[in-house]
Formats: sequence, structure tokens, C-alpha cells
Amino acid sequence: MGYLGDLESGGTDIFPEFSMPRTKLYSNPDNYLQVQRNEVIGKKMKEICTDILGPQAHIVHPAGFAGDDAPCVVIPSLIGRPRNRHAMIGIGQKETYIGDEAQARRGVLQLSYPVDHGIVRDWSAMEKLWEHTFDKELRVMIDEHPVLLTEAPLNPKMNREKMIEIMFEVFEVPATYIAIQAVLSLYASGRTTGIVMDSGEGVTHVVPIYEGYALPHAVQRLDLAGKHLTDTFIKILTEEGHIFTTSAEREIVRDIKERLTYVAMDFEKELAESKESSEVDRKYELPDGQVITIGAGRFQCPEVLFDPGRIGMESGGIHQIVHKSISRCDMDIRRDMYANVVLSGGNTLIPGLADRLARELCSLSPSAIRVRVVAPPERKYSVWIGGSILASLSTFEQMWITKEEYMESGSSIVHMKCF
Repeated sequence: MGYLGDLESGGTDIFPEFSMPRTKLYSNPDNYLQVQRNEVIGKKMKEICTDILGPQAHIVHPAGFAGDDAPCVVIPSLIGRPRNRHAMIGIGQKETYIGDEAQARRGVLQLSYPVDHGIVRDWSAMEKLWEHTFDKELRVMIDEHPVLLTEAPLNPKMNREKMIEIMFEVFEVPATYIAIQAVLSLYASGRTTGIVMDSGEGVTHVVPIYEGYALPHAVQRLDLAGKHLTDTFIKILTEEGHIFTTSAEREIVRDIKERLTYVAMDFEKELAESKESSEVDRKYELPDGQVITIGAGRFQCPEVLFDPGRIGMESGGIHQIVHKSISRCDMDIRRDMYANVVLSGGNTLIPGLADRLARELCSLSPSAIRVRVVAPPERKYSVWIGGSILASLSTFEQMWITKEEYMESGSSIVHMKCF
């Protein structure tokens, strides 16, 4: 029983207009606009170039034009309001800071995140983030552009209705559509059937998909993702005498995590070897010039993904929830699911994760089943890329919810056209 892990993006080319890797995803002169994690698409009559990706902080909000390879804007998905409102406004400061501006002033602002565990919790803040993205970042007249929104699996019905209500009533877009993020990630890998493990900052979802349709009865959710690994790493470093308490120091730990952590193929063996040797030790220079040494914490931190009990969570590891999700699928498609386990989201970029996941799944699956874990190099933004592909297809034109349909049927139209 063998496995393949860390594979490059592959599979059947289901979108003949496109190929991966690619320099352009479209051949016609029209273009579309997209924003991800509650995102966007709009038709634009002139070609738009992509810009360099911006810095990341907590949950991010990529934006760009469909047909492009990558988002042209990536901003922190956060809103900042002055802690001392009257004092700051009195010296010419704004009432609200968004994205990078809020990140740069986080020391004097009260920060809020519109999205929590993949679900919009603060609609007022989300609306401000969308407005900032359209007006300041993409600089488009959004009432002239259809908009593609993406959603987490099992997004509450009220949230779906609220999303299109804001698009039509506030931004007055001519058309919109809501796509499930995991389905778009699968499209980005060149597949329509498979199981997607999407792990970002706040939550991990496992979504089986058959012929382009998510199977909601088999979807699994794990409230364990990037920010929880950062919390775990802070505790590990604290035990070693390195104290990180402020939000700025948390960002330092995040950087250490992203640069130095890895998943051990055999945790117990790696732990034993680390006690006998300093081979795993790596040095990291802090902003103040101090150099610290990171040892076994490099692999102890991400191990919680496979053993949540290490941080007191009563849940199976990511391999177990993938297996559980597949077990809830029809017997006839389980082989296809095991052969197409697709990783998505920034938290899956940890070195060694794909190989370890494949190994663990092999131990759980029937001996005759071939397990293949696909880790596309662009998986950090695979949802965005999948949306870019989808909205650029000529066949997608008929899928839009138009303003006329919304006016006739109301927000419930979303449940009839987006599923």
C-alpha cells in the first residue's frame, strides 16, 4: 500500500481553455474581477494587470481580476477603530482604518475581524472591507461589474442571503454568484471530483466533491488551524524562556512558525532524536538583534494537527477527519476520493504535512486503495485561482444571479442558483 504526497498540481484538464502553469487564464478581451473569502467578480472591458501580493496578517482578503494567475491585491482582513476616538479624530485621524492601514496602527487601534472561523460575524465591518477593496484597492466602479462571492461549506442560509443582499442593495452590482471555496480549490487543481482539505487561519474544513458538487452530509469541520498553531508555538517558546505577549510579538512568532516549523513523519522518533542531537536546532534573529535557538518546538507545534489532544481538544486529527469524511461518501466514489486528496490554504504549506497525511491515510484505508495527496504549490490562493478560472468560462454566464432575478425573487434566489 503506497502513497504519493507533495505532488504538483495535476489531474485531468477539465478546463481546455486553460493550462497550468499559465501566464494567462483567458483568451478573450473581456475580463472579470474577483475578491476572495467572501469575494468578488466583475466584468471589465479593459485588461487589468496583476500587482505584487501584499503582506499577510491574520485572515487575508485577496482581490484581483478573473483570468489572471493571482490576485493583484492581498490585504489584511481587519478593521481598526481608535481606542481613544475623540483624541485621534481631534488630531486629524480617521474613524476607521482598514487592511494595511489598520495593521500599521494596531498599537493605537481596537481591531476587529469581520470573518471568524470562515463565517462572517460582523456585517458592518465586512461591508467596509468590501467597499475599501472596490474603491481604494481595485479602483473600479463596482456597479458596473458582476461579483463572484465565495463561502465556507455549510455557510448559514441567512449569511448567504445577506451576502447577495449587500451586493445588490448596497453596491448595486448587476449580477453576483456564490461558490463554495473548496469546490474552487478543486477546480484550481484541474479536478471536479476529489476531497479538499482547506486549512487557513481559523478553521479547517474537509469537503468531498463529486463532479463539481460538494457533498454536505460528509463535510467535516475542525476548529484547529493556523492561529491555533501560533498559540501553541507561543506556549512552547514561553516554556523555553522566550516570552511573546503583545500583538506585534505574536506576529514574530507567526513568522518563526512559517519559516521554521515542519511536520515529522514519525513524531516519537523525531522527539527522541532531538534529545540526543542538536540537528533540528535552528537560529532565529529577533527584530532587536537577539538570536534565539528553536529546537524540538519546530515539529512539536504542527503535531497538534494530527493529535489535537496535545492542546486539550477532543477531536481526531486531520487524517482522521479526512478518513471520516470519505467514509460518509457512497462506497462507489471512495476510491476516487482517496486518490484525489487536495490540500488548500496557507496552513497546509508546512513542510512534511502532505507526506505525513498520506502516510496516516494509508494506515486508515483498505490495503487495496491507492492514496494520493496533492499539494499544489499555489495552494495558498487556490480558492482565488479556482474562482478566476470559473468566472472566465463562457459557460459561467448563465450561472449569474442577475439584478432582475433578485428583484423578482428576493434573496432566497441564492439557494436556487448557488448550490
